[in-house]
Amino acid sequence: MKQNRREFCVLSATVAAAMATSSMPTLAAEPRLPLTLSGRKWTQPICAFIKFIQELSFEELAETIAQQGFQGIEATVRPKGLIEPENVPEQLPKLVAALKKQNLEVMVMTTNINNADEPINKKVLEVAADLGIKRYRTQYYKYDLAKPVAAQIETFRPQASQLAKLNRKLGLTAVYQNHAGAKYLGSTMWDLDRLLTDIDPNEIGIAFDIRHAIASAGQSWPVYWNLAKPRVKMVYVKDFHWTGLKTENVPLGEGVVDSKFFKILNQLETQVPISLHVEYLQKNGLQKNIAALETDLKKLHKLIGI
Repeated sequence: MKQNRREFCVLSATVAAAMATSSMPTLAAEPRLPLTLSGRKWTQPICAFIKFIQELSFEELAETIAQQGFQGIEATVRPKGLIEPENVPEQLPKLVAALKKQNLEVMVMTTNINNADEPINKKVLEVAADLGIKRYRTQYYKYDLAKPVAAQIETFRPQASQLAKLNRKLGLTAVYQNHAGAKYLGSTMWDLDRLLTDIDPNEIGIAFDIRHAIASAGQSWPVYWNLAKPRVKMVYVKDFHWTGLKTENVPLGEGVVDSKFFKILNQLETQVPISLHVEYLQKNGLQKNIAALETDLKKLHKLIGI
């Protein structure tokens, strides 16, 4: 078993003791949607980004996420992730099966894929499509700031178009995350809108990250949301505050992310899965990251109004 197995077992024993009057299989069989939102049903599924708890086995991961009340996971399917790309044919079906036992799913895969040319990319996406996975997050396109940015967007366009074509064939939706930082295409949202102008959002959409939108646009984040909304296929939730000119990730609700955004989420008429990212602990330990996911999920429910 993986390195921090003992730490997980301690946590599991604590949970088991608290649930002594019910069995784990009974918990796993119970549906987790819909929840209640201000007198109506809340049907936007919420998944956990599992980057900092990916050392768990598939079964342990599924049990942990189910106990916390998520509807699925954002799986890291990339180098140094939960599943290495070359291991996808063997391991991704096992992950999906373990999640299914707990009434969960892979809502989105985080990948290093941003082109349709490499055979390993095609294989990963083919396996995912066969397993019924619907979305994957792409790798970023990055600028060389010593060269004109507008021209570079045009060089990325053929890659995006070919990837969209492959997604159409496989029935997949890629989501491109807006990410703060001068070198990331999409940090200003306008360049991402330009890149995707002629691409069907069902083939390449946007994973709208409110944390990065505010870090990039400040009080103008509603403009970013307005621009992105027609293409939004995922929403990423996390929080931060400023330390001088640098950003520092913090627990949800303790930073500068505008609470008005969550009122927008609870008014969405189309189903847009939400992925909760706990970034502020980084590699501070398995148990702390597990606990933080649960704490931030409860905070997210409160902010949304569940």
